[in-house]
Amino acid sequence: MKKMKTSRKGKVVIVTGVPGVGKTTVLSAALEICKQSSVQVDLVNYGNIMFEEASKSGLVKARDEMRRLPVKDQVRLQLSAAESIKSMAEKGNVILDTHMFINTPQGFMPGIPSWVAETLKPDSIVLLEAPPEEISARRKKDAAIRAREADEPWRITEHQLLGRSGAASIAVQTGCTVAIAHNMEGKHMEAAKVIADLLR
Repeated sequence: MKKMKTSRKGKVVIVTGVPGVGKTTVLSAALEICKQSSVQVDLVNYGNIMFEEASKSGLVKARDEMRRLPVKDQVRLQLSAAESIKSMAEKGNVILDTHMFINTPQGFMPGIPSWVAETLKPDSIVLLEAPPEEISARRKKDAAIRAREADEPWRITEHQLLGRSGAASIAVQTGCTVAIAHNMEGKHMEAAKVIADLLR
């Protein structure tokens, strides 16, 4: 089956990575590269859009509380956010910052389930990865700022492997490509270039 074409003007590139992998730093650099190349792109954070809806509904007070919501509430928020992002993508290039899987008390929940993938129809997925030991260390540094678990490296490895499986499933379903960008310590520009090259 051929990938269905959409009426949107730009591309949708989904960038995922486990908490602490350094997405914020890499995405800021990718946006700067795009700007220097005269490529217009909007950075959209899936979690922020979900949080806005959850806050309006009185479900949470802080963003990190969302992953503790009942799965049915998270699914409803995902669907609402996907429709909003779809509308944004019809106007131009979009980099979507999200997680492939969210660690909830009920287990790992897909951040991009089939109904979201079909709504967004991404052109590419970028898996941002780093050595588990580095991610664990970054999480410990972030603990004073955000409520993050300082998971052991083996748990982070497990989470990253799930991310690869999820990206592969979406690629098979929608026909998008999958790229892996390695955010090694001090080399965030190399990872940023992988993302920017998909939009240039």
